[in-house]
Amino acid sequence: MENLNALRVFVRVAETRSFKEAAKKLGLTSSAVSKAVGRLEAEMGVRLFQRTTRSVGLSDEGELFFAHCRQILAEIESAESLLTRSAAGPSGRLRVHMTVGFGRRVIMPAIGRFIERHPALTVSAELSDRSVDLAYEGFDVDVRIGPVAEARVVARKLCRLHFLACASPDYLARHGEPQTPDDLDRHNCLAYTQIHTGRVREWWFQDQGRHFAKTVSGRLNANNSESLLMAAVSGLGIAMVSNFIAGEAIAQGLLKPILTRYATPGPEVSAVYLPGQNLSPKVRAFVDFLAELTRHAPDGAGEPDY
Repeated sequence: MENLNALRVFVRVAETRSFKEAAKKLGLTSSAVSKAVGRLEAEMGVRLFQRTTRSVGLSDEGELFFAHCRQILAEIESAESLLTRSAAGPSGRLRVHMTVGFGRRVIMPAIGRFIERHPALTVSAELSDRSVDLAYEGFDVDVRIGPVAEARVVARKLCRLHFLACASPDYLARHGEPQTPDDLDRHNCLAYTQIHTGRVREWWFQDQGRHFAKTVSGRLNANNSESLLMAAVSGLGIAMVSNFIAGEAIAQGLLKPILTRYATPGPEVSAVYLPGQNLSPKVRAFVDFLAELTRHAPDGAGEPDY
């Protein structure tokens, strides 16, 4: 390959799905972009794009090549940043993905401190509960809850969540307080629905060292924990929500934790990034900030800090 400019042109076309838009972002003519992609395809011996009069899409080979090219360019950017800007500190744009609940309750209230520390840095944050592909979508860091299965990423553990069964004092006064997980069969349980499968998430408990799951059901299911929290506060039923979401309502007396002797530690929270990004000052600074932010979170099933 003659130079890296061809890769940058290819990646920009793949991101925008348009030769015209890519040309605008690169400051080139559409003809120049089209010729650069054509030369790259000729050099590689494969067709990278499927072109029609209305759209531009990646071929199967293009999809594979795109993922690797983004990682290569990100590593080059990190190396350049390390050499030319490390003395000045983190700079540029940091793209972060985080789950809605953890992002809103834990990270976003403190993000101002991080931005104030690094005035040359701009943060673009997406809050959603979808799975993201760091290499394909161009995120620098993904704050992820649960196991990290990919072998090609770095995962730094931040803390562990704790899920609490809780209900409003009004609901418990009307229906009684469950004393064992089996008592939940006689209550209205507000279940979390997994968005990709439509399945209801099981509630996990432990008893004398034995961990077990219980399938619950009720008259309201939702794919958002904060919505379930609000329903529980209103007295509709019992919800199983994480400590960082329920903590404020519990402190205010709006919810009461129940079945606490059966509580079990929940999933880990990790900062996930691509291996080449460990040289990037902006990624390193943000991951260190997250570690500082969650340092005092408990690792067992005891009282939550948030």
